[in-house]
Amino acid sequence: MDQSMYPVMSKELAKQRADLAPDIQAAFRAFSAAVFADGALPKKTKQLIAVAVAHVTQCPYCIKGHTELAVKQGASEQEIMEAIWVAAEMRAGGAYAHSTLALDTINHAKGPMPGQG
Repeated sequence: MDQSMYPVMSKELAKQRADLAPDIQAAFRAFSAAVFADGALPKKTKQLIAVAVAHVTQCPYCIKGHTELAVKQGASEQEIMEAIWVAAEMRAGGAYAHSTLALDTINHAKGPMPGQG
């Protein structure tokens, strides 16, 4: 990670963040624990989803943290890479799917096609 853009997370920074908003920090930790607990989806699957989403949101802390947690939950290197490829396809797929907005705008900007009244 680029140190000028993303500082290395330290105990001091984590403490400062918690000290500045302790109730919110506690609520976030409880929410996170509930989200990543076993439920209809097992923990490993949830971490693989988090790895994929982290790549779409491009959060380097999340990429590193959730990749490590996915490994600890038993995800294989192949599973992690496939989750990343799913994220890449979804990100590219969004641009592809939304191209219809540009095409519709082009068609409206050009006006009716000759012979279409």
